[in-house]
Amino acid sequence: MKIKGIIIPLLTPFKDGNVDFNSYKKMVEYYIEQGVDGILPLGTTGESPTISCEEYEKILDKTMEYNNGRVHVYTGLGGNNTNEVVKKLKVAENNKVDGILSVSPYYSRPNQRGIYEHFKRISEATDLDIIIYNIPYRTGSNVENETIYRLAELKNIAGIKDCSGDIKQTSDLLLNSPKDFSILTGEDSLFYTTLTLGGHGGILASASLRTKDFIKVYNDIQENNHKSALETWKELYKFIPALFEEPNPTPLKYCLKKMGIIDSDEVRLPLMNITQDLEKKLDNKLFYK
Repeated sequence: MKIKGIIIPLLTPFKDGNVDFNSYKKMVEYYIEQGVDGILPLGTTGESPTISCEEYEKILDKTMEYNNGRVHVYTGLGGNNTNEVVKKLKVAENNKVDGILSVSPYYSRPNQRGIYEHFKRISEATDLDIIIYNIPYRTGSNVENETIYRLAELKNIAGIKDCSGDIKQTSDLLLNSPKDFSILTGEDSLFYTTLTLGGHGGILASASLRTKDFIKVYNDIQENNHKSALETWKELYKFIPALFEEPNPTPLKYCLKKMGIIDSDEVRLPLMNITQDLEKKLDNKLFYK
């Protein structure tokens, strides 16, 4: 598979209202040193709804500069206006990213025909690899497996970030996966299950912490060492729910600040910093280990 392993959806550090590129560079270096397969700026974890067009271009430019060809780079690039998404592709292409993560159109709640035509139009407009992002509890509409099968036949629809929230749909897709199509989980708590059913990796916010342990789970399963993978996974599984008790990426920003990887846990409205109760829970569990 072209797209596999652990891909980190990067958060966007802010300081005094601006993007903190010193922290961003430190963060990119950290995850590359940890051994990830790829990084993904400007997704939901990167607070993309609050990023201006100018910031988007600069963040992507700096990502490519800091990475310097060491790991794969995919960028978040989606929306519910198909024509605007197609126009924005030029920014990604000019930066020579490996591909885009493109969310199914939100709020408009298109039917399956509309979803198919949306991604088909994007596919026809670029040679970049496209990862479909299916997250119906954010978008309001589900990308059904039959639609995924049709999309997988297009030249550069390379995979899916699966957050369907339906274990049956996920299992059916994994057990009847399209040829040369990467199935990556975005449901952090289903990472182990996805891998054991034949999945190819994950785009996981929680892998921002204890990254090497997530990589170990992936590598152990690839080597058919499921018992070792399960023991590691049991420990990881304990801390994942706390990272989503309050909106992502606010708990992650708290943890990465504690680790010294970013200077500030500042977020942009409508997000708010985490409560003191969650701070104490994270401190007690040593999630930033």
